[in-house]
Amino acid sequence: MMRDRESRHLALMLAPYLFGIAALIAAPGVVTFALSLYEYDLIRSPRFLGLDNFRELVDDELFRTSVRNSLMFMAFAVPLRLAGALALALLLHRRYRGVGAYRTSSYLPSVVPDVAYALLWFWIFNPLYGPLNLALDALGGPTPQWLTDPHDAQWAIIVMSLFLIGEGFLVALATRQSLPRDLYELAELESASPLYVFGRVTLPLMAPTLLLLLFRDTIFSFQATFVPALIVTEGGPPQYATTYLPLFVYQNAFEYLRYGYAAAATLAMFAVTAAIVYVQYRIVRRWRHAFVV
Repeated sequence: MMRDRESRHLALMLAPYLFGIAALIAAPGVVTFALSLYEYDLIRSPRFLGLDNFRELVDDELFRTSVRNSLMFMAFAVPLRLAGALALALLLHRRYRGVGAYRTSSYLPSVVPDVAYALLWFWIFNPLYGPLNLALDALGGPTPQWLTDPHDAQWAIIVMSLFLIGEGFLVALATRQSLPRDLYELAELESASPLYVFGRVTLPLMAPTLLLLLFRDTIFSFQATFVPALIVTEGGPPQYATTYLPLFVYQNAFEYLRYGYAAAATLAMFAVTAAIVYVQYRIVRRWRHAFVV
């Protein structure tokens, strides 16, 4: 009786989460897969195409461009964001005067609405009167054409993402503060250098958390480009320099009314994300095993 009662209580506790997973993840996933097999524009009746949408994706030059842009963004933004979150956590984990204000300022950009954040950077990146280029010009540095040059525009989207590390910073900060102090006291008694302590104590102990942040940021990177690319660069400059996978899906679904094709592109985006996360997992797993040995 007691076990049956505990099982019922456990089922009741899990019910809201299971319902949320079914309603917000499983059901939309099934609908998206089903929609990817059809041609549908909200006007005419759906027409079954089978795998034709996926075959078209393979031959679509713009889709391949959006994949390359997304992979390029991920390759630079994810390591830089992870390194920034870790650096801030190591810098601000100690208690000293004013550290609370510094921690708050590190997290603050993450709570700004996406549209407001994009509009702010649209002003910052203005090549004529934007404060960033004015400051670079005053220092005698180069003044990139953030909104008109394809290469500079790609870096503009990356720079925008580097300030949205508040969540990763908090997780890394909590992990650093939970590390046992005895190890650091022992390293201090042994007169170990800070670099040695970081490489042999801090980094291995924080590796599981950093791995989760790496996976999370990889998934996040395929979504974080949508608002900046839509508002700041509008998918350009010419040659679709900042047309990323989310923007490609949005344009096909809501501008061209090709919902089946957009659903196929969405599934392709999920497949690419899953493949990258799996490769990262295998690489990090080998690194941890090599470190232990």
